[in-house]
Amino acid sequence: MQWTGVVYAVLMISSSLFSVCGNSVLLLVLLLNRNLQTETWTLTLSFCMCDLVLGLSTIPFGAHNSLFRPQGYSSSSALCQGSAFFFLMLQLASVHSLTWATVDKFTEICFALNYANIFTVHRTRIILGIIWMYSLVNAVLPLVGFGNYNYSSSRFLCAPSFKPTCTGFNMLFIVVGIIVPILAMCFMYGYIVYVARNQVRRGTFVCNEQHCYYVPANNYFKSSIVMVTTIGKLKGLPSKSCFIGRGLIIASMPYIAILG
Repeated sequence: MQWTGVVYAVLMISSSLFSVCGNSVLLLVLLLNRNLQTETWTLTLSFCMCDLVLGLSTIPFGAHNSLFRPQGYSSSSALCQGSAFFFLMLQLASVHSLTWATVDKFTEICFALNYANIFTVHRTRIILGIIWMYSLVNAVLPLVGFGNYNYSSSRFLCAPSFKPTCTGFNMLFIVVGIIVPILAMCFMYGYIVYVARNQVRRGTFVCNEQHCYYVPANNYFKSSIVMVTTIGKLKGLPSKSCFIGRGLIIASMPYIAILG
């Protein structure tokens, strides 16, 4: 047993534990706090469940392979093809669910007056349906000849092949499925930070029953730091290039949900 396999397994198991614990807490927060169950809370529930299933299945599978099956499985076997299918489908569904949850927050902050008319329960269900249909179709494509699944000896997992013959599928998967959503989220949260910083610099007015008084920007410094840190974690969350360290960020999601 090579030491690299042991190190990889330890890191994968740690990431899996953080992922499962963090998403389990987030799931409980969502289910027990009815104030968080808004018209669009199912978007958060969607990526939470995707990451929870990945933490319970795919990540431990990779850790097991690194320790006991370093040579892997036959790429044509049903186990390899099936695990790669679920891996890709859950990855895409997680990223795009998080993207649309970000769109929801962006709309709520930047278009507050029209938000209730833009995001409704019916439209949220349509968005979720499209997300899962898109993820399902993309995951099926390698099974019908467009792209290919094979065992990766470096990741100890069955995943999409990056051979030159699969360039078309890889471009579709990486650009449309990963890069575009991440860039969109970075732009939206960057603009939210820009709006928040301008508001902090101006300060604001707070009113009670007797009078209104001006609150200087310095009073909002602490809350601004918390918000910027939270946004930084959200922007890093959908990075799917590796699992290592991802659980730490996922573990902070219950606090993000509460702050949101």
